Amino acid sequence: MKIALDVDGVLADVIKSWLNHSNTIRPIISKHEITDWEFWKKFKIDRFDFYAELSLCWKNWVSIPPTEKDLSSITKSLSTMGQVDIVTARERSTDSFVKSWLNHHDISYDNYISVIDGPMKADLDYDIFIDDSPLNAEKFLKNNKKMILYSQPWNQHISETSIHRVSNLSEAIEKIKLY
Repeated sequence: MKIALDVDGVLADVIKSWLNHSNTIRPIISKHEITDWEFWKKFKIDRFDFYAELSLCWKNWVSIPPTEKDLSSITKSLSTMGQVDIVTARERSTDSFVKSWLNHHDISYDNYISVIDGPMKADLDYDIFIDDSPLNAEKFLKNNKKMILYSQPWNQHISETSIHRVSNLSEAIEKIKLY
């Protein structure tokens, strides 16, 4: 079994780091207020500024918290179920920072795959995708791919019955056992 595991929003809570930065230069935003993927529009933040700031957060990768405790043992368990590849969409200049973060948190994975745009992931050959992006979820469905949606405030509107929602990676392991 080939499993594609996302980083931002699934393993790394980079939005917390971005909020720490943004809240020093803009009106305060809480994570629970980020209720859609393109939330910057709602808060009148330039898209390019948001992505540049997100990349800046990755340059200070040590400050990015994991989404949950004990990701190391959870990803080790996931690796016993098949090939686990990190499949992430990002600016190429942040790849080395992400790899350092993964290593620092002792995340188990076989390969690191970086694409330019999230929905491109659906064109890759994986049996299951673990991701938090509602845009990716739409493309996975369109391409008849199996997906486990890591629950975040920005994907709560997704209610497709063919997508399994989880609130932590241990639940994802249980879902994968059912496949």
